[in-house]
Amino acid sequence: MDRPIVRLAPLLRPHRSPFRPALLPSRRSSSLSHLSTELPARRLPILYDYLSPVPTHLLNTTLADFLPPSFSTHYLPSPSPSPSFQSLPPLPTITPDPTLLPPAYHLIHFPPPIPLPLLLPDGTDPLQSPGPPFHRRMWAGGSLSFNLAHSPPGTLELRGQRAACVERIIDVGVKGREGEEKVFVGIERRVGEVGEAETEEGVRRRLVEEGEKNVACVERRNIVFMREGELEKKAGEKKILKASHPPTFSHTLTPSPFLLFRYSALTFNAHSIHLDSHYCRTVEQHRNLLVHGPLSFTLMVTMLNLHLKAQGSAQIKEIEYRNLAPLYATEEMKVCGREIEDNGKEGRKFELWVEGVEGGMSVRGVAKVV
Repeated sequence: MDRPIVRLAPLLRPHRSPFRPALLPSRRSSSLSHLSTELPARRLPILYDYLSPVPTHLLNTTLADFLPPSFSTHYLPSPSPSPSFQSLPPLPTITPDPTLLPPAYHLIHFPPPIPLPLLLPDGTDPLQSPGPPFHRRMWAGGSLSFNLAHSPPGTLELRGQRAACVERIIDVGVKGREGEEKVFVGIERRVGEVGEAETEEGVRRRLVEEGEKNVACVERRNIVFMREGELEKKAGEKKILKASHPPTFSHTLTPSPFLLFRYSALTFNAHSIHLDSHYCRTVEQHRNLLVHGPLSFTLMVTMLNLHLKAQGSAQIKEIEYRNLAPLYATEEMKVCGREIEDNGKEGRKFELWVEGVEGGMSVRGVAKVV
C-alpha cells in the first residue's frame, strides 16, 4: 500500500527573542508530573573546551567529500590530497592564523566528559535522562540563535582560548496516556568565552544572568524520551511529508558509516544508533545506522551558509528546525533550501529541509538572515 503524502506550507512563527526559548506544549500525566520540577532542578555541569582549530579542520576535511566543491573553497585552507598507493602527498596544514568557528560547529565542541561506567546501556549520557522506563531517546529538533552584537558577531575565534557551555533543562512536558507517555525535555545551551581563573559561579552568572553581551550563541535542543517498544508501535503509521515548493538550491549526498563514525568521534557521542547496525535493527527496529540529528542540522546550516556566501554579504541570525523522520547511512539524502518571498523588515527568511530516500522531508526548518 502506498504511504500517504502530506504537503506542508512553510513553517513560519512570530518573531521572538533568540534568548527567550518558548515552552514545549505538554499534556502531563499525573503519575509523571514530578518530572516537570525534578528535571529542571538538576544543576548540570558546565562543559569547558579550548577552542583549537583542529576539530573544525577535521570536520571540514570529512565533509568535503559529501558537499559541493564550493565547500572546500570556503572551508578548507588548501585542497585535499589525492592519495595513491605509490606516494602520499603531504596532508593539508591548518593555518596558524586565528579562524572563526563556522555556524553550528559549536556542536563538535564541549563534549560531556562522562566516564564509561556512567553511560546508559545505549551509550548515551544520563545528564538529561528522566530515567527508567524511558530507555530510548530521539533528537526532535531545536533552534540556534547567533548573537550578532557579540564580537566577533555570532561566533568565536579559534585561537586556543578557554570557552564554556552552560547547559540547563528549562522545561519538561509529558504527553500521552498513562503507560504510553513520552517525556519532552527542552535543553538550553549558552556558549561563550571565559577566563582561565573564572569560577563556576562566575561563568554561570556571566553567561546566564548577563548573557546577551557575553554569549556568542544560544542553542535549544528538544529531546524526546520514550519507553521500550514505542518505535515498533508507530512503525505502521509513517507518513511521507512533501515540501510545498521546489528548492532554489539543493545538494544530494549519501552519508556513509565512516562519516557517522567520524562525527560520533568528534562529538564524543557513543550512542549505538550511529555506530552499531545490529543494535539498530534488532533493538531500535531501524533498517540501518541513523544519521545524527546534529549532523543533518549542520549540513543544512552549511548549505545555507554556502548559498549566502555565493550571493554576497549576509549572516544567519537564527534557525529553528524539527526532525520529522529518520535518515539512514548509505541512503541518499537531499539538502534543500529556498528563500521565502514574504520577507519582513527584520531580515530575509529561508525555508530549509532535508529529504530522505523516499523524497519526504526528514528535517524541516526556517532561518532568519540579516
